[in-house]
Amino acid sequence: MTAETDTPATILTTSAVTTRHRRLLIAVFAISSSMGYIAMIQVIPVILVPMATELGTSRTAIAAASTVSTLTGALAAVPAGRVLDRYGGRAVMTAGAAIGAVAVVLWARAESPSTVYLSFVLIGLSITMCTYEAAFAVLVFATEPEHRDRAIITVAMIAGLATYLVYPLLGWLNGEFGWRTTLLILAAAFGVTAVPGHLWVIPSGTAHHGQVASRHGVPIGAALRQRRFWLLLIAFVGQAGSVSAFLLLAVAYLVDVGHSVAVATAMPVAIGVMQIVSRLVLTTFARRIRIVPAASAAFAIQALGLVLLPLAGRSVPLCVLCVAAIGVGQGIGVVARPTILADSFGVVHFASVLAAITVPMAVARAGMPLLGTWLGDWRFLVVCGVLAFIASAALLPLVRVVPRPDEPAASDERGPLPSLP
Repeated sequence: MTAETDTPATILTTSAVTTRHRRLLIAVFAISSSMGYIAMIQVIPVILVPMATELGTSRTAIAAASTVSTLTGALAAVPAGRVLDRYGGRAVMTAGAAIGAVAVVLWARAESPSTVYLSFVLIGLSITMCTYEAAFAVLVFATEPEHRDRAIITVAMIAGLATYLVYPLLGWLNGEFGWRTTLLILAAAFGVTAVPGHLWVIPSGTAHHGQVASRHGVPIGAALRQRRFWLLLIAFVGQAGSVSAFLLLAVAYLVDVGHSVAVATAMPVAIGVMQIVSRLVLTTFARRIRIVPAASAAFAIQALGLVLLPLAGRSVPLCVLCVAAIGVGQGIGVVARPTILADSFGVVHFASVLAAITVPMAVARAGMPLLGTWLGDWRFLVVCGVLAFIASAALLPLVRVVPRPDEPAASDERGPLPSLP
């Protein structure tokens, strides 16, 4: 049987990946990540008010369910990473998509906040098992280094664009059918696209073993002993905590300083636009732009946007520029993390190393909004800006280091890479 008649998941039995299979992986992950984020995250602000009203609870109580999913995902990240490293992504990502679809159906049928919280426990598992982190791990396993960055950036760019453009459709669905039917429609769309897509195109466990057999990588224990790992952890945790607090509190802050509700709610669109623009630039010039200095610069731009926003006052153009600067950091940060980790620590244990950074990132995403709410005014922007500056500075020692664990000269899984000078 030829490669043309085999299913894509059975084609790959060595470290090489065909161009056709790589494109299929990118297409399926772009669609499944988009549908997953839309069904499990992006729909929340659209249906928050009618859902809280019907269930007889506060908006805060409903919105807090997202914190439950974040912390659940953090708990699941390490075991999921180990399974991905050992067996590949087909079973994990297929099961994760199925869990997510069931969770959204459970959410749609909720009659009390407790059922909503239960559904978000499952949603946290699903997000960890079948969206960005898992998809990026499979792409790192299945693609050669020269194609890896473009593949990751393309998935993130398409999913980022889709999740921002979908809001008018979500609003229409909610207005026409109500929040319960909207969730059922999204659950069906997610399940129908992601479950068979993952089962069809993600390499099997046998193919995964063939992919990593000739590759190199640093075990998680050895990675934890390297200064490089802790610098990257500081950078990505700082950036993630900084932007998460802003995204949650931005509209309230802008209203407090005197902007209309319409302007305040429209302002975060600039973040989505700049995420897409920054990723488009990386996609176009992937072979010419070094990702570490690009990430450091992007985090510094994010920091400037945050600390200067209080000075912008009620000036809409200045506020838009500051908010757009935050979008640059967020846009680059999502795609820089898997790329830099793969370059620094290799392929064989990539998912475990990624999970080790994902856990504190999740804690920061859950905790920083609480700190921002406690501060309550422009001071939370300054704190977020300082965190982003720290994130940028943490990457500076790595700018002149270009590790490539997949190259023969680098160390393999039997020992750590050389320490930073």
